[in-house]
Amino acid sequence: MSNETVNSLGLGQPLGNGDWAGWSRWTGPKPFEDLVGPFYAKRQDTGQMSCGCRAEPKNLNDSGTAHGGFLMTFAEHSLYLIAHDHLTTLGGVTISFSSEFLSPAPGGARLISCGDVLKAGRDLHFIRGLVTADGDPVLNFSGVVKMLRPRK
Repeated sequence: MSNETVNSLGLGQPLGNGDWAGWSRWTGPKPFEDLVGPFYAKRQDTGQMSCGCRAEPKNLNDSGTAHGGFLMTFAEHSLYLIAHDHLTTLGGVTISFSSEFLSPAPGGARLISCGDVLKAGRDLHFIRGLVTADGDPVLNFSGVVKMLRPRK
């Protein structure tokens, strides 16, 4: 990723080693994501952005699988990285989000989300994605993001 892309996404430089080598860590000013993350991102060879994280003990429910609220938080965060190339410099706000749980995500699983922008309009962007846990589908999601514009 170029420095310009990294900085505009709120990401640090790509990591050189470890589980997330080649991925950049989310460093943007979002305290909630810092609390439930860390979250990572990587531009794939196709040009699409993928997001990643690990289902850590703090993210698990009493059955030892990723809590549904954590999975939805990760997916909603992913909307913005999936749609990054279509966002205005002011960003956007989520006005609609839906998801379907497909299977449990075990504790410790590596979670990856990727998706597509179905339509990028002037004000509304329609995005869909899939979260996998160690390669197995666990959450299907879609959302609508309203672009923020300068006030007149």
